[in-house]
Amino acid sequence: MAAGWARPAGFALLVVVVLAAAASADRPARGGLSVTAGAEESSAVFPLYGDVYPHGLYYVAMSIGNPPRPYFLDVDTGSDLTWLQCDAPCVSCSKVPHPLYRPTKNKLVPCVDQMCAALHGGLTGRHKCDSPKQQCDYEIKYADQGSSLGVLVTDSFALRLANSSIVRPGLAFGCGYDQQVGSSTEVSATDGVLGLGSGSVSLLSQLKQHGITKNVVGHCLSTRGGGFLFFGDDIVPYSRATWAPMARSTSRNYYSPGSANLYFGGRPLGVRPMEVVFDSGSSFTYFSAQPYQALVDAIKGDLSKNLKEVPDHSLPLCWKGKKPFKSVLDVKKEFKTVVLSFSNGKKALMEIPPENYLIVTKYGNACLGILNGSEVGLKDLNIVGDITMQDQMVIYDNERGQIGWIRAPCDRIPNDNTIHGFEDGYCWPQFPNIIGYQNEQSEVCYSSITK
Repeated sequence: MAAGWARPAGFALLVVVVLAAAASADRPARGGLSVTAGAEESSAVFPLYGDVYPHGLYYVAMSIGNPPRPYFLDVDTGSDLTWLQCDAPCVSCSKVPHPLYRPTKNKLVPCVDQMCAALHGGLTGRHKCDSPKQQCDYEIKYADQGSSLGVLVTDSFALRLANSSIVRPGLAFGCGYDQQVGSSTEVSATDGVLGLGSGSVSLLSQLKQHGITKNVVGHCLSTRGGGFLFFGDDIVPYSRATWAPMARSTSRNYYSPGSANLYFGGRPLGVRPMEVVFDSGSSFTYFSAQPYQALVDAIKGDLSKNLKEVPDHSLPLCWKGKKPFKSVLDVKKEFKTVVLSFSNGKKALMEIPPENYLIVTKYGNACLGILNGSEVGLKDLNIVGDITMQDQMVIYDNERGQIGWIRAPCDRIPNDNTIHGFEDGYCWPQFPNIIGYQNEQSEVCYSSITK
């Protein structure tokens, strides 16, 4: 839900609201059509769409309901709740790509359900039901000042797994009927948000509870646009990725590899260790005031005279060259690599080359995609956003309590015949995860990546 350069959108603050209206809500079935007893957990891989610039988000298509209908969801590892704009009826909704989701009464999750308790208690620690028949109401607020007021429902999600089986588990998600998100006149790129945090209400945790996939999620965001998202660990390169233990963030339960020291061009910038979280719901990367200013000073002090600082409404800090830049490749030689060194893991370094912190705007200027988070209310929190995670497979392994990353060709979805590693190459597309959709591209395979 990246709304613009000034605000990270992925981080959510959940606010429980107890509405006067109570609705009769039968306890919804949890199972749907799930895996058979004794079946092994599998994985699912989904194509991603979008980019950092100019669209400002990456999203996935999910098939929800019976019969399944497609919906575009903003991929967000910075929040737990998945939600769709819906006609319940809608009080305030944006224009969305697909018809609004319409829940039926028997899909409502009652307030006394354990999933409602998890939703309410996960971030606020408060859960109260005035009646056994009361529905599960919520309000979720994001760091970009957007919000969604809604009710928790369950419905089936149609997923095709790597083992070729099709499952349709009944999963809980939000039916948002009152949104304050962006412009109400512009068509939104998505129908809602796919919450992939580590809380029990996230889709990832629910799939684990159903025995469908392991509690592992990862994404690979291509600088060319698109990429892929996966649930489960079949394609995780455990032996070759860089790993850091998950740290308990002081800013709620976000994915954090712990504190990091900041380097530019191989030298430390002399700032105190930074609390870092990874968030696919933020288009750009955000540093708190001290490291941000230290980095900006280091960049400006190292630039050649070929670049001149210019105003550009796309981002706060931009430069132009002797002629307009066509891509970051035209200007990357003028900038040095940023490094985050995580003390929470053995030799856990994240190298951030210029192409992972610069964009080239439509005006041909190069702009810094690392922003001052203190100006947007993040205080001392530092967010690694989409721009920095591009062309890397980033893995959030809740089973082993670790976060990993490795350079990868994110515009190539892993071949389902060689799903256990990178060594044997890639094919596009892999297998259709959108039930009822046909692949429009013929299969094209690629040789293994350079070792």
